[in-house]
Amino acid sequence: MPALPFIFSNESRWKWIRHLSFWIVWLLFQLFLYSFTPSPVLSQQNFWTRIYLTLPETVLYLVPQLFLAYSLMYGVITKLVIPGRYITAMFATIVLILATALLSALMSITVVDQVRFAMTRSISPVIAQHPTTPRSISIGVAMLAGLRGAVTIGGIAAAIKLMKCFYEKQQAALTLEKEKINAELQMLKAQLHPHFLFNTLNNIYSLTQDVSIKASGMIMRLSGMLRYMLYEGSKASVPLNKELQMINDYIQLEAIRYDKSLELSIAIPDNTNAAIAPLILLPFVENAFKHGASKMIEQPWISLTIEMNGNHLSMKLINGKDNNKPDTEPGIGIANARKRLGLLYPQKHNLQISEEEEMFFVHLKIELSDASLT
Repeated sequence: MPALPFIFSNESRWKWIRHLSFWIVWLLFQLFLYSFTPSPVLSQQNFWTRIYLTLPETVLYLVPQLFLAYSLMYGVITKLVIPGRYITAMFATIVLILATALLSALMSITVVDQVRFAMTRSISPVIAQHPTTPRSISIGVAMLAGLRGAVTIGGIAAAIKLMKCFYEKQQAALTLEKEKINAELQMLKAQLHPHFLFNTLNNIYSLTQDVSIKASGMIMRLSGMLRYMLYEGSKASVPLNKELQMINDYIQLEAIRYDKSLELSIAIPDNTNAAIAPLILLPFVENAFKHGASKMIEQPWISLTIEMNGNHLSMKLINGKDNNKPDTEPGIGIANARKRLGLLYPQKHNLQISEEEEMFFVHLKIELSDASLT
């Protein structure tokens, strides 16, 4: 709950209390004001009689005042001033003031005038027939008289609303700043874990060198992949060589699971002077293993060819599949890869995916940037 909930809380309970208190205070203020400065007709009466005679019309005049105050607070300020539509807000305010003046005048020369005469006659019929008792006034004078209190309370209500909006905006900015600081602290804390992970992997690598060269090689590849994903994966672009090295490490680690049953055909360029968005190619290679080779009982195979022509990358990825084991998974990785390509390489890529009876085919072309420019 915010500080000073009576003023700033948006809970219904506090809203009702706040608004009722505001209008009760305003009603009492007007009541005592007009009772202390009575008209000539009421000046001969004692204070409590003047309170009695003034109360009904004071309550009635709250109607145009409520109309103006809430129209300004929840119409003009909320819908126009806060969004920055100041000219429209100024025009709407003028229209509302004129409408309030007209409403107040109509009430003054109809309902209020009759109630005032009836209340005065209940005290003294003689006073009610006094020539100075205003039974009828011009609508122009009535409009000016009605605006006196309405504009005052409307301005006060609008000022309070603006102050509350400013406070809420300030609190939102402070909250956002706190969340940003907390996120940065969490990030700093999280950076401790990769160091621990890599140190542990290095220790395991040292222990397995004398036991199993194959196991130590797997650990080194895994360590390199994790390091790449953690430190390079958050960058806008990375040298293509690093991306291709990570993909090769991934393929070699996956291939170990198949022993010698997996047939691999890999053709990756050695040296390139291009940059690419990190981890943009990996989902297609993962898909080839997850939904292709791992589903095949006999002779799983994958063919990957990556070529560079200037800064234009071409990747052809083909993998076998088993029609006897239909894959019902939605392929979220490929869908996300499509979205990333559309965002990162708009009008600069072409992705073709086709599926035949015994194979899955991916052909991707991307126009890359020069690594020296990133």
